[in-house]
Amino acid sequence: MLLAALILLGWLISLIGLLSLDLSRCSGLVILAAVVGRTLLQTGLFIVGHDAMHRVLLPERVGWNDRLGALVLALYAALPYGQCRRNHQRHHRFQATARDPDFCSDPGAGALGWYRQFMAGYLTAGQMARLLGSWALLTLVACQQSRTGWLNVLLVCTLPLLLSSLQLFVFGTYLPHRVQRAPLLRTKSDSLDLPPWLSLLACFHFGYHREHHDRPLLAWFQLPAERRRSLKGQAAGPLAVA
Repeated sequence: MLLAALILLGWLISLIGLLSLDLSRCSGLVILAAVVGRTLLQTGLFIVGHDAMHRVLLPERVGWNDRLGALVLALYAALPYGQCRRNHQRHHRFQATARDPDFCSDPGAGALGWYRQFMAGYLTAGQMARLLGSWALLTLVACQQSRTGWLNVLLVCTLPLLLSSLQLFVFGTYLPHRVQRAPLLRTKSDSLDLPPWLSLLACFHFGYHREHHDRPLLAWFQLPAERRRSLKGQAAGPLAVA
């Protein structure tokens, strides 16, 4: 909960601070850092919501767990928590099948086709109306604070959300699950072979995907330790047999 609170607080403070910033007086490096930072915080919001879907935020208080999950997913992209949780449960239950909403079984679709299908599973008319409405309201407020108000919303809200969706798709769905398009070769998702610091930056350890599917009740920050145990067990396996 402390890490979730820090991510949420960082997201809110950066939103308020950057929306009132006059971007015409900022260097390109500052703007780039702002976009990258906001993208990481945006992805962090979804990861917190993902933990809530597995009910590991507040396991002993399910009601508050789900309320927090609904809040962070609403802030992330006006996503409906109940629908996202049902989709994610199907993803775990029917992994890499036609009933998996996150999986594209057509190898000919390519990464872009898979991404379109992935996004279509989460975007609805109502959700898009809420999202666009919130951006319009933020633009009105930002324009009162800065001459570049509309650009602030574009660079602080819209672009980080788009980049975050790509980050979640590439490191959390496409790369771990693409091996399962050849079911005779692989039956389980794969984990990205990244050191913990890079795994954190890539997608809050979402790339340690096999460990997540094997133990879905672990929080995101517990996955590196599980990854180390998994690799240690694999290395000890042949010795144990010998």
